Amino acid sequence: MRRDVVYADRISQLPPYLFARIDELKAEARKRGVDLIDLSIGDPDIPTPRSIIDALYEAAKNPSTHRYPTYDGMLPFREAVAGWYARSKGVKLNPEDEVIALIGSKEGIAHIPFAFVNPGDYVLVPDPAYPVYFNATILAGGIPRTLPLLDENEFRPDLTAIEPEILKRSKILFLNYPNNPTTATADGDFFREVVDLAREYDIVVCHDNPYSEIVFDDTRAMSFLEVDGAIEIGLEFNSLSKTCNMTGWRIGFAVGASDLLAGLLKVKTNIDSGIFEAVQWAGIRALEIADEVARANTQIYKERRDVLCRGLEGAGFEFKPPAATFYVWVRVPGGYDSISFAEALLSRCGIVVTPGVGFGQHGEGFVRFALTEPVERIEEAVERIEEAFGEAEKAKDL
Repeated sequence: MRRDVVYADRISQLPPYLFARIDELKAEARKRGVDLIDLSIGDPDIPTPRSIIDALYEAAKNPSTHRYPTYDGMLPFREAVAGWYARSKGVKLNPEDEVIALIGSKEGIAHIPFAFVNPGDYVLVPDPAYPVYFNATILAGGIPRTLPLLDENEFRPDLTAIEPEILKRSKILFLNYPNNPTTATADGDFFREVVDLAREYDIVVCHDNPYSEIVFDDTRAMSFLEVDGAIEIGLEFNSLSKTCNMTGWRIGFAVGASDLLAGLLKVKTNIDSGIFEAVQWAGIRALEIADEVARANTQIYKERRDVLCRGLEGAGFEFKPPAATFYVWVRVPGGYDSISFAEALLSRCGIVVTPGVGFGQHGEGFVRFALTEPVERIEEAVERIEEAFGEAEKAKDL
């Protein structure tokens, strides 16, 4: 006999997780024999470097790694994170209390509201954005207050437009630059405004920075912590997923204010049991070669970016070539919304992209292409798009 399952209110408030639905659509198309070109999910197709795999293998042979790890991460791993920040960002961190290991940065981002948000508190969430910021707020009992990221503002929130009464009730401000999905970057002037605002209203800034090493054309992506005073009021989340092609390994880190990290760590000690130490030793190796790997990856993504952008431009689409990330944020043609255009790409071209509305209401009117297929497949995607969306489609007020 089937029973009626009643979920908690916090679950019923969650919107459908976009990426899970995309996976369902892909599976259905593959069952029909469609030759899919999947440009939807930000999951690198480039293999993890061999020396990282070897480090995992060697560490896993040591029985001492088979026991429970420490909650905050091995000290050698935290030292490696601090060393990488010093080399790549010029940010000095104390590995003893200004770095903790995460089971992927998503885990830390999802848990941080539980440390600082009480029921009814506000959390400032960019829109469009990675859905976890919004959903984690709901799970913690908070109220998301969205900050529009608009093209006319270079996809940065207008901090001066936030009402003081909202700021007084806000506990966390989530930010993400280089930005997913818009590919926008932020500079020191913007981050200084963020620090000033956070100090005035006692808001914890959580900067999600996993795309910091994927930059093109002499662009440099800052760490939020490079700005004076940022380390006193905020945290930065990062991972090895995108930098070293390790999405499946689930290893990341949070760095910043020690008292803020202590709150996150208290949540984690009651929920998880840390990261397998062999994975942390592999992470140490990854941090040693991260700059080299990122340079090689960026060359690959740049070639893919250029091929896709040339094709989209030739077909009449409106977009800005990305200076960072491995995405291209494209305005949909006239006569479509983001979902209907994504469906048209799937049905007419066998191409999977992510509808912008899945990142929030201000993502409507856009789709996101991910540069996570070999360049030959992206060339094939361009040919399919040009064939399916030619002059007749461009006549719909592209």
